[in-house]
Amino acid sequence: MQPKKLTQNLNKIFYKSTIYLYIVLIFISSIFFNFYSGYRGVFPIDSFLIYDAGYKVLNGFHPFKDYWSITGPVLDYLQYFFFKIFGVNWFSYLLHSSTVNIAVSIILFYFFLIVGLDKIYCFLYAFCCSILAYPTAGTPFMDHHAVFFSFISIIFLLLALKENKDKFWFFVPIFLFISFLSKQIPSAYLLFLFFFTVLIFIYIIPVKKFRFLFFLFLGSIIPFITLFIFFLVNEIPLENFLLQYIFFPYEIGAERNLKIDLGLNNILYKYKFIYFSLIPLSIVLYKVIKKKLYKKLEVKKDLFIILLTCLSVLVFIYAQILTKNQILIFFLIPFCLGISHFYIRKYYNKKIIINFILVVLILSTFKFHLRFNENKKFMEFRNTNFDLAVQAEILDDSMKGLNWITPKYQNKPSYEINLLNEIKKKIILDKTRKVIISDYQILPSITATRNIAPNKWFDELSVPDKNDKFFHQYKKFFIAKLSQQSIETVYVVGNKELYLKDMFNQECSKKNRINEIALKINIKNCLN
Repeated sequence: MQPKKLTQNLNKIFYKSTIYLYIVLIFISSIFFNFYSGYRGVFPIDSFLIYDAGYKVLNGFHPFKDYWSITGPVLDYLQYFFFKIFGVNWFSYLLHSSTVNIAVSIILFYFFLIVGLDKIYCFLYAFCCSILAYPTAGTPFMDHHAVFFSFISIIFLLLALKENKDKFWFFVPIFLFISFLSKQIPSAYLLFLFFFTVLIFIYIIPVKKFRFLFFLFLGSIIPFITLFIFFLVNEIPLENFLLQYIFFPYEIGAERNLKIDLGLNNILYKYKFIYFSLIPLSIVLYKVIKKKLYKKLEVKKDLFIILLTCLSVLVFIYAQILTKNQILIFFLIPFCLGISHFYIRKYYNKKIIINFILVVLILSTFKFHLRFNENKKFMEFRNTNFDLAVQAEILDDSMKGLNWITPKYQNKPSYEINLLNEIKKKIILDKTRKVIISDYQILPSITATRNIAPNKWFDELSVPDKNDKFFHQYKKFFIAKLSQQSIETVYVVGNKELYLKDMFNQECSKKNRINEIALKINIKNCLN
């Protein structure tokens, strides 16, 4: 008995040691690939958005209350947290997105372990996820946060359906809520899917209903109470939140729904690898239905997991099409393939299909790593020679490590840096009360500008135009925030002057051009 017990203990130690080793490797890969991507080039309107949002919060300003924001506040406050601890610099910026990448990859690893996949494959799928998840952007971005927190919510729901444990039900609504406060979709769509899934689950599968519903309710009510207290403490008006984050974005979303492209290329071809990863699950479904295995309780749960996986993926695809952005959901491929792997082994056990799954995994990971992490397609780079990039610390020490190159000036990044350095010096020397309107949203921090523009960002979707029914409220908010800060000067860097033309009479302002991309506008007489 003694040698047998010793062997068992050694096996347990070896198993745990292997698990810890895999976690360390996933941790390293999640950081490495994201930092690698985040240090290679920038797309100003996307790359700097959350950088400035975190800087705004660091200086005591709050979304909805002090600046107009149609994107979620979660990223703003998370970035504030990283800036507070690690300083306002590019490293702490990438550490933010890398931390989310770590969380997604390790949670996926544990998900597959709990489901029952061999640990080597759990590692392989999680490792590939760490390459395809946040590194597509590198820097914090609201679409990524929203998708990843929704994804984590799905994982907890799948585990809740399989294991029916209180902790899993509790975390489902929490992460869905965090996702919603990052960006409105896909969580808003997933909420309906989750609701009907839970109803059917209660009806078909015997559960301890009251206990199960209590933890689901508890996980739902805690975020609402927390948000209410947060708004109360920071004096953020609820009507501002509803206008900026619910009503105005809903109008944008409704318009996009009417104009959605339902062509085969947009619906099928772009996502072919995701669909390929679901083919094995359809084989499992066919076998289960054909042989009428679904009468067993365990098989019913498996069917729930398979169907919810497929429907969730379709929701992600629909939300991706609706955003009209570069595709960021290819990290779903390792997730779908991992589930396919487990159920093919359980119900079909055909080695040729397992090999097909592994081939799709390797090919897709390699393909999309090259496309998004190397060639930076998400950041709108096309055939860019990244060897031309220059060190961003020439602009400011806080940008140390960043290899500066942008799509607009991809052939002359040094020239762009020189233009920005010229603007930086002008702003620092200007002692008037000033704000900066620009896609180069690192300028407020590197010039130590404490006043803020009354917008989180300036683009055609985030700002109501003069024909929009919300324009009057937006204009009133915009002028009020400039007046409260007693702003005298506006620096416009890039093609952003158009966002001022309907705010006040242009005859009251005085304009001076600094260089080809920047204007200095005196608005002191416009706010009286």
